[in-house]
Amino acid sequence: MTEQQRRRRRSGVVQVVDGSEIRALVEDKHAFAKFVDDRFRRLDADADVRLSVKELQPAVADIGAAIGLPARESSPQADHIYSEVLNEFTHGKQTSVSKAEFQRVLSDILLGMAAGLQRDPIVILRINGEDLSEFLESPRYEPEAVALFSQVEAGNNASLRQCLLPALQHLTVDHGMPPASDSWVVENIIEPAMLELRADQLDQPASQEVFFQEFKKLLGIIIQRLQQHPVIVAHTDNTFDGSGIRKLLSNKFELEQLLDSVWRDVPKEHKEKASKKYIRVALDRMADSACLPPYGAVNQVDAVVNEAFKMAKADDGVAVDEAEFKKLLTEILGAIMLQLDGKPISVSTNTVVHEPMSTSSSLLPATPLSPMVSSPSDE
Repeated sequence: MTEQQRRRRRSGVVQVVDGSEIRALVEDKHAFAKFVDDRFRRLDADADVRLSVKELQPAVADIGAAIGLPARESSPQADHIYSEVLNEFTHGKQTSVSKAEFQRVLSDILLGMAAGLQRDPIVILRINGEDLSEFLESPRYEPEAVALFSQVEAGNNASLRQCLLPALQHLTVDHGMPPASDSWVVENIIEPAMLELRADQLDQPASQEVFFQEFKKLLGIIIQRLQQHPVIVAHTDNTFDGSGIRKLLSNKFELEQLLDSVWRDVPKEHKEKASKKYIRVALDRMADSACLPPYGAVNQVDAVVNEAFKMAKADDGVAVDEAEFKKLLTEILGAIMLQLDGKPISVSTNTVVHEPMSTSSSLLPATPLSPMVSSPSDE
């Protein structure tokens, strides 16, 4: 049994979200048709049996939340993906969609989500103080506490308070600590624990010895609070190493089918040409098949994608024909693969689940919010 498995057994895995329930819903034709009827009726405000672009917005927002996107207008990258989801329904042209079109697109999106969860499951952990207590009493504590002090103090003559709070943020679920940047954790766990330390000492310059003692005391108080108020955390580990792209590029039949599919949905200009600006949209549609995150989800991967586009000169907006469009897409995928193969990107995400395991509304099947874009940290 690995250390991670031992930790999960102690803390308690509340749920492993692997996409199986979503896939089962979509594959059950009767249940899925009933599900779509209900969602369509809720969205169809004017009861004209078609969904306008305005009526589709709640569904687009729910899909964004389900894949872990921040709210609209919070970042250009997120807005780009929201626009892409809407275009999946309207093909960038239609002003409204029928129930059959809505069902087809929703099915594709949900199956894509299920495939992503099967590849990278979300583990729902119950952080109850047991792992943190074990860390505190283990031989690991002293050397890690010394290293933490060196990082957070860094010769700046910082106060004890200024050292303790950043040190907590360096601890992860591997230590048994819920995300210290989460507002609920701060308000209900960390701040009450800090109040139990001596106020006059908190604002004094911190020596290594004082930090060592007070940090241990603070963690002991936090353990007590976690025992009283366990925290539910959605945890994922993802490594992007280019292997998914390599598999896709080696399967010529699947690659050609995918390229044909994305080309069909790209808005065309005169003489069946398309602007290079749609290559990013097309790459996002291929992302799941290539085991890549959506653009905007992982900054480190975005940087690799941007470099690949720069190398291919694919951001100049020039109109190209089908063959050139597909050639550029394939070259970009190859460049991303080489970058990730040489320097894989590992991302661990931990998101506190404040609500019951559901999306922001009932337009999508009940499933925890994906933490893909929430507080990623390199490992």
